[in-house]
Amino acid sequence: MTKPTSNLLEAVPATDADQRDRRWWLWLAAPVASGIGLGLAWWLLAPGGLNLISGNSALADPSAAAGRFPRDLVLAGLLLLAGCFTAVLLDSKVRRPGQGMRTFLAVLGGLAGALVAWQVGLLAAQWWGPASSAAASGNEGFTLRSMAALLPWPGATALVTFLLTLFGLMGKQPEASPDAR
Repeated sequence: MTKPTSNLLEAVPATDADQRDRRWWLWLAAPVASGIGLGLAWWLLAPGGLNLISGNSALADPSAAAGRFPRDLVLAGLLLLAGCFTAVLLDSKVRRPGQGMRTFLAVLGGLAGALVAWQVGLLAAQWWGPASSAAASGNEGFTLRSMAALLPWPGATALVTFLLTLFGLMGKQPEASPDAR
């Protein structure tokens, strides 16, 4: 008449689609989390931060005008590498359902990750940077001068994903129809 309770408590095996539906948020969260490391790397490498790339003492002062453009380039370069890496990760999943949603979330995550990297770099400069007289002189010190430097991550993710998908489709042989024989 009724089913035994032991049958009701059995776990239903999770399908591949269920697993995919549970992990969609990783394409948004992973770039945001990696923005923390990129922000720290920006402060370590850029002029005005620890200046590990050039080591030029003239660029060590965060308020120096000569270090503004290289500082923006260091962040843009790091974000470009992150965007290309994200696109390569997306390419491995190109033939699975939900490619458009994964790409959209990865691009959105890249934009959020770039904002996080920028803010973490500024925070690192406040915590560990030298106390400068930049605030008294009206200069802002270690900061980003061009907001366009935040766009390489989402832009590279979208562009490289598009190109990899396009090249994958161009190299694919057309399937023969059963009526052609």
